[in-house]
Amino acid sequence: MVDEQSLNFLLSYCISALRQCSSWTHVEILQALAALVYNNGPKCQKYLPELLGKAGLLLQFSDPAQPDVELRRAAVRSMANLCLSVPGQPYLDESYRIVCFQTFLSVLQSSKTTDVDDITFCMLLQSALKGVQSLLNGGKMKLMQTDQIGALLAVLKKCMFHGLPGLSIEVPTVLYPAPLPQYDKRSPVKQEQSEPATSKQAGSRRKKCKGKQKKGELGEEGREDSGHAGNESVLGADMLKLHLGDVQSSPGLEPRVSDVCAGKDPPSSQPWKRFSSSESEYSDTEGGIQSKVRSYQANVRQGALACFLSTIKSIEKRVLYGYWSAFVPDAPGIGSPQSVSLMTIALKDPSPKTRACALQVLSAFLEGSKQFLSVAEDANDHKRAFTPFSVTMASSIRELHRCLLLALVAESSSQTLTQIVKCLANLVSNAPYSRLKPGLLTRVWNQIKPYISHKDVNVRVSSLTLLGAIVSVQAPLPEVQLLLQQPSPSGPSGSGSATPGREQRRRAVPWAGQSPQDSPAGSAPPEPCWLLSLCVSLIILPREDSCSDSDSFPSLGSVYEPCPLRLEALQVLALLVKGYFPMAQSYFLGLGEVACRCMEEMDPSIQLHGAKLLEELGTGVLQQHKPDSPTAPEQRVPVSLVVTFWTMMLNGPLPGTLQNSPHATLQTSACDALSSILPEAFSLLQGDQQILCVTLLLGLNHSENPLVKAAAARALGVYILFPCLRQDVMFVADTANAILDSLHDKSPNVRAKAAWSLGNLTDTLIINMETMGPSFQEELSDLLLLKLLRSATEASKDRDKVKSNAVRALGNVLHFLQPCHVAKPRFREAIEESLQALVATVGSEATMKVRWNACYALGNVFKNPALPLGEAPWARQAFSALSSVVKSCKNFKVRIKSAMALSIPSHRECYGSTEQFCQIWSALVVALRRSEDTEDFLEFKYSSSLRTQICRALLHLLQLARSTDLPLIGGSLLEHGQAIRPYVLQYLSCPGEQSEAGALPDPGERERGLQGAIEHLSSIERELQGKARLRVSLYLEDVLTHHTNASVTEA
Repeated sequence: MVDEQSLNFLLSYCISALRQCSSWTHVEILQALAALVYNNGPKCQKYLPELLGKAGLLLQFSDPAQPDVELRRAAVRSMANLCLSVPGQPYLDESYRIVCFQTFLSVLQSSKTTDVDDITFCMLLQSALKGVQSLLNGGKMKLMQTDQIGALLAVLKKCMFHGLPGLSIEVPTVLYPAPLPQYDKRSPVKQEQSEPATSKQAGSRRKKCKGKQKKGELGEEGREDSGHAGNESVLGADMLKLHLGDVQSSPGLEPRVSDVCAGKDPPSSQPWKRFSSSESEYSDTEGGIQSKVRSYQANVRQGALACFLSTIKSIEKRVLYGYWSAFVPDAPGIGSPQSVSLMTIALKDPSPKTRACALQVLSAFLEGSKQFLSVAEDANDHKRAFTPFSVTMASSIRELHRCLLLALVAESSSQTLTQIVKCLANLVSNAPYSRLKPGLLTRVWNQIKPYISHKDVNVRVSSLTLLGAIVSVQAPLPEVQLLLQQPSPSGPSGSGSATPGREQRRRAVPWAGQSPQDSPAGSAPPEPCWLLSLCVSLIILPREDSCSDSDSFPSLGSVYEPCPLRLEALQVLALLVKGYFPMAQSYFLGLGEVACRCMEEMDPSIQLHGAKLLEELGTGVLQQHKPDSPTAPEQRVPVSLVVTFWTMMLNGPLPGTLQNSPHATLQTSACDALSSILPEAFSLLQGDQQILCVTLLLGLNHSENPLVKAAAARALGVYILFPCLRQDVMFVADTANAILDSLHDKSPNVRAKAAWSLGNLTDTLIINMETMGPSFQEELSDLLLLKLLRSATEASKDRDKVKSNAVRALGNVLHFLQPCHVAKPRFREAIEESLQALVATVGSEATMKVRWNACYALGNVFKNPALPLGEAPWARQAFSALSSVVKSCKNFKVRIKSAMALSIPSHRECYGSTEQFCQIWSALVVALRRSEDTEDFLEFKYSSSLRTQICRALLHLLQLARSTDLPLIGGSLLEHGQAIRPYVLQYLSCPGEQSEAGALPDPGERERGLQGAIEHLSSIERELQGKARLRVSLYLEDVLTHHTNASVTEA
């Protein structure tokens, strides 16, 4: 490090020397300058005009016209070092950033002249690439302009292939967004000339390198993997299947791989790939110079790929995907060459590090691409004169699968293998397999199996990650279901015979040798799912090589598989249970035992994922037993088995895990697991176990950790809905006090969970009121009700996540109140405040979910006959707010709920004065006319439901109308009758919708509603001497006649 005073002196000296000294000294001065400014950029601000200004020294020396390449390289290197950012220090001004970026870009766009040697040119490119990367990383530079992005991507693509053996391409100066690959010019002559030299070099060193392998000196770039020596024939066969069974073969991408199929040594056995890149190890022979050049060229490719990675982070994804075809392979057309892509490097580059870099870039490309790839489709054969974009994308996805699997089979560098598998996992997570022809996942599944037993732990972990991606993507997929039903292979790699040790390990799995729950007694148990057995054996069984012949006992850390592998296996198992529970339920108790064993271990991370597995098992049962579950009752997990399962958990490690206060995340997951218990099973647990669950949750609700407190509050919100608990007034009171305590917590997350639980608690009050009658209402404390009302009112002014459930709770509490409560002064004030809060929320700019719940809550309020709906001032405000929303809210679901609320009061008196009644009528008529007016096309699908609800509300008002209301209603129909007539006829002709309670619609209900309105109007119109009769009841009779005639005609 140089102190600031010395730095200023030395920089001034260097700048003066560059201006005054002879040109032969400039290179060394610039090298000294580069060293000085390295990581000192923020301290050099006052010298920037002299270095990077209009006539700046670095700009002069880095000019493309500069004849001395060494001088130009030194200047570019100094500029790149100036661009390095220092944390906490100001970065370069934008004007200097633009100057540097343009300089680096011009360097990368330049071509090598004959008088420049390869190594110097490579070093020049490396300096420019490092400079661009520093600008993108340190300056948080966002690339916005199309030309700027296209120019950078073009030079990066050019440098990605710099010096790649057997390939020479010409990339245009600017790449533009295009749906199809842009043509890359190739130079076949250079390819032919470079291949003999390469093969000659390989042949001359083959014996020497094999000798080094025997001594165990194989470096990172070694290509032979002794762990797979026995599987070469299998891999070769699988490779051949890939060639024959998939899309068109692309010879341009497979030179490294084709030798594997032919039984030859893989290309990596070529010895020049094993040399270190250290300059001191190169000899002066022709071969040594070539190796040195190749090493520098590989460094350029790696630098370009690293820069590309930073570029991806600096471009919006929607912009980046416009260049998809320039970097991602597509199946070649007949007679046309395959475009070069990132997969070209992954398959052909001799350096494992470069291949790994290319795969990292491809992974970054694929990450978050689900929406972009969702357009792909080739499930149906298209027979059109053109190729749709959806088919082009599907072809690209297929080619990606094929190329990655080719790379997987040919690769032996563990680090690169890990990147290939991670890239495959990213692809699997984002591809729309439900829209593609089946078979892709089957190939991936079969090809990844051998790598589960790879000697490198990272490869094994990433292989499990890939399997987890397969079982979680768009689950359940029919193709994956078939794969899971396949019997277990005899060996871990899918080939070879099972050893006695492996058989013993299989028998040690919890369900081995036992009939699954759905197997008939005495029948032979079917083979368990291969993936399920694999995960369980990795989680709970000792390693095969953990015990030695010595008498000493192995340490605990060496007994089981490595921790990352076990954790990944647990995550895959949880995903498998989540996505394919019907398959996993056959081994329900065995999987529960696995979760128990994990929670009994000392490692908190293993305990955590054991708790998550338990939660998925509980959630799977809950989903099966839902009233609307598609699973037939006889195919569900029996309740008795669920009781046994939870008894095992509560007698096992779960209570201890819940009280493990040093590990808050573990407690949180255990809370979530405990909340996934089936209500029917909970009611059959022993009394002391029920009390244990409730006591633990009530205790955790007072935790100081917000994560634990939020999870406990949510779990109490689940338990309050259990039929066996909700009728217990003491439990309801205890839970209410605990939730109200959490509702005042300083953590927003805790308050949001508590508000959700408060909504559930108040739902319970309504259910108990309807099922238990006055007895429950009398037992519940008035003080508690008042606290609920005031707390919910206060919470309705919180942020939207809290507010949405707070207004739901308000509606329920106001519905629950009895005349004795309404009459008390302290309640009257709280009721007024709460209703003002609801009305304000309906008309606010809150999220649509909040406003939807507020409309629903007002509908609940209108159901309570104890509230003075027709007289109170707040009632006028409530009707006004709902009338405004039903006409003009952008969200149709909010409009539907407001129309529903307006149709709830059962007596005419509830609607107040004639003026107010007619305002509501007019608002509904206007809303019906506007029921198709929307700026958002996604809302249009709700327009039919909106019209249905408005028509129902209008008929409801007509059935309650007084004689004083008819003149205004008649005038409204005279003005708008013809406009709304088609909507009313459509309402009458459409079948009714299923109610919220799940009841099927009555086909004649709507006609009867209209007939009832006509009869009611006819009985009161006589008082108006028939004037209004012509405008209202006759209008309705005409509509009914038209509907009846239309129905007869259709019949």
